[in-house]
Amino acid sequence: MTTPRNISYRIKEPVICPICGMKYYKEMLLTGGGRLIAGNLTPELRRLYLPSKKYGVVIPLIYPISVCPGCFYASFGEDFTKIQDTEINKIKMETSTRKEGIQKIFGKLNFEENRTLITGAASYILAIDCYQKRGYQIAPTPKKAICSLRAAWLLGDIHEKFPDIGYDKIQKFLYLKAVHYYKIVMEIMSTGSEPHDQFTHLLGPDTDKNWGFDGVIYLNGYFNFKYLDEFTSSNEEKVKLLEDTKRMIGKLYGLGKASKAKPSVLINLARDLYEAINEKLEEITGVKVVE
Repeated sequence: MTTPRNISYRIKEPVICPICGMKYYKEMLLTGGGRLIAGNLTPELRRLYLPSKKYGVVIPLIYPISVCPGCFYASFGEDFTKIQDTEINKIKMETSTRKEGIQKIFGKLNFEENRTLITGAASYILAIDCYQKRGYQIAPTPKKAICSLRAAWLLGDIHEKFPDIGYDKIQKFLYLKAVHYYKIVMEIMSTGSEPHDQFTHLLGPDTDKNWGFDGVIYLNGYFNFKYLDEFTSSNEEKVKLLEDTKRMIGKLYGLGKASKAKPSVLINLARDLYEAINEKLEEITGVKVVE
């Protein structure tokens, strides 16, 4: 079964939910044929796509999360059936709470229908909730970070379409969740407290290109700058956070020196962030930053 515009298809073999036993046929995005026309890359490393004349707007982000239409259990596809009995019991016990909670945000949801912007955003929020109940062996924290950021992006898209409902407030909440989780991911990268092989291929943060650990470092710096006022109201603490962030970003792009090891796009974004931090430091301290 495909959508009328042949954007997606259903896999032939049914997926069996390990939580409630429901069988369903997962929807997958078709690629090629001019379906995806890449646009700009945002400072948050999100790839924007231009609508095509034949297929209209295609949003790859809405498809990666598997969601059981029966109990709303959700995860990245690779983790869906790779689940322990203790985790199954925890997720099963909260089925009613999970379904009621997400439908309070979006209204009635049907995950047997083709994905939309609404069910795409909901899938990531459901995955965050379910990953809260998963063990370290599948590296749930980086996955919660990625899901939080992608959900925030999609909530922003929904807010543009329905500006009077208040989705921007949920978007900000999810951004702050992403900030929180990305800081922990930085620790995981150095300590190995969650297995790297379970999440490095998903670091994205978007689906078009994996920026890897460099992307995590950059996003931590970007979030520190973007949400500076959320972290502290003290100018002294702001200056310290900005200085720490500047050192982190400076190492990422070699203090302005070109590096073959770093993609030029990421170097340019890091440089822009570095300069914005300097401007903010000058604004707070009244002292011109001299490199």
